[in-house]
Amino acid sequence: MMIKESSLRRDPDLGGELAFLAKGCDFVLPSRFKRRLKSFQQAQVQSKQEKKPGTSSTAPLNSPVSPCTLLPVNKATSSAPLSINIPRFYFPKGLPNVCTNHEEIIARIEEAFTEFEDEKANVCEMGKIAKICGCPLYWKAPMFNASGGERTGCVSVHSFVSLWRKILRNCHDDASRFTYLLAKPGCDYLEQEDFIPLLQDVVETHPGLTFLKDAPEFHSRYITTVIQRIFYTVNRSWSGKITLTELRKSNFLQTLALLEEEDDINQITDYFSYEHFYVIYCKFWELDTDHDLYISQKDLARYSDQALSNRIIERIFSGAVVRGNEVQKEGRMSYADFVWLLISEEDKRSATSIEYWFRCMDLDGDGVLSMYELEYFYEEQCERMEVMGIEPLPFHDLLCQMLDLVKPEREGKVTLRDLKRCRMAHVFYNTFFNLEKYLDNEQRDPFAVQKDVENDGPEPSDWDRYAAEEYEILVAEESGNEQLQEGGLTIWTQHWRHVKPETVAPKGRIGVFVTTGCFVGSPLHRREALQ
Repeated sequence: MMIKESSLRRDPDLGGELAFLAKGCDFVLPSRFKRRLKSFQQAQVQSKQEKKPGTSSTAPLNSPVSPCTLLPVNKATSSAPLSINIPRFYFPKGLPNVCTNHEEIIARIEEAFTEFEDEKANVCEMGKIAKICGCPLYWKAPMFNASGGERTGCVSVHSFVSLWRKILRNCHDDASRFTYLLAKPGCDYLEQEDFIPLLQDVVETHPGLTFLKDAPEFHSRYITTVIQRIFYTVNRSWSGKITLTELRKSNFLQTLALLEEEDDINQITDYFSYEHFYVIYCKFWELDTDHDLYISQKDLARYSDQALSNRIIERIFSGAVVRGNEVQKEGRMSYADFVWLLISEEDKRSATSIEYWFRCMDLDGDGVLSMYELEYFYEEQCERMEVMGIEPLPFHDLLCQMLDLVKPEREGKVTLRDLKRCRMAHVFYNTFFNLEKYLDNEQRDPFAVQKDVENDGPEPSDWDRYAAEEYEILVAEESGNEQLQEGGLTIWTQHWRHVKPETVAPKGRIGVFVTTGCFVGSPLHRREALQ
């Protein structure tokens, strides 16, 4: 800064500030100095304007040159600062594709609508429009509803073109377009109820679920199960709201696109499998003795022959694993919450499951499992083993084993990061609250455990294995191998969902297969004898 006015240079306060400035420090001038500097700068400008344009103010050759004129001009007194053009790098709705010809897409949409009566499409005909737009088939219901079809029963070409122009202009990837179609107006996230129209259309139109048309009472059960599985896997923030980032990081949109290619919905084990729904609902129905779609702590204690400890059940019902702003009903667990519990219990390797049980065991909510908390849960395990006549391992010895297993970064404190990193969280958790699995692990070959840790191949998850095994057991118990003796004719009954056209009676036996009309949880088990 160049100060010519002597009164300013003699000012002691300004002198101190200038000393800091000389050292490279930033400072802010007091208001009185700003006013005096401003008046001085205005005087300098006026003196320059008094000079006539075109006249030379060149100093004589022998005149001395002031060193002040060689100093750089202060940026504060310059006319305009230099602007740096930084390219845009953040695109929350996706990176725009300048090569896409939007008008060509709109023209194809308008041409397709001419094939429909009055240029209006119903929800089934919207499937063709969805494919023209480059979207999966099962986006048709969200497109239909977003265009006003839910109110009028059909969608006109003008309403859909208006909607799609807006989407093409503002949304540039599948995640942002999908969210725009499903979300409430003004929201850039998805809540659970936003998925209901989409999944209802899947139930009604997918060839692998045609058998559910005659059982509308199970539509809501299946839809609830799929929604909970979606949020269990996709909503990593536990907020109850799926954001664009979470949707992009998940495989949900890719899995949804597979529905139109795969007629057997059970081949799509992620989210939509009917067999997985069958297993989950059967397990819930067994515990829900009064069938009010809620279970109590006493009901949950019967799960898997009382495998879970009472202390962990109390933590589950305390609200430690309630998601988002949802308020759990006092002392009762809904079917939706049971879906999370069952998947977490049977697959403790997944990220959501590790977080689920960590929340339950973290009694004080400080984000760390202390030795006191571990001992609290292990005490009940010891008591149960003593009742069974099994000598439990002393807590100190067990603690050494668990710390060697997890290898926490901070001594004596197990964090969520430690459990995710060690890849042995399932062994850790079973030790403290699932006695049956803990004892099974104690009798297992330790080299087999190490082999599981080292295996990085695309093996099915623990949940997929459990669901497949339980499904086979349930089918066998309810209808697979049941034989009836009626008038000397053996009739093998089979659940009508699972019967195949080529199914025949076992070789060498006289009899026929008869399909049954029973559904999961239904008190009606109807068998029709052939005349």
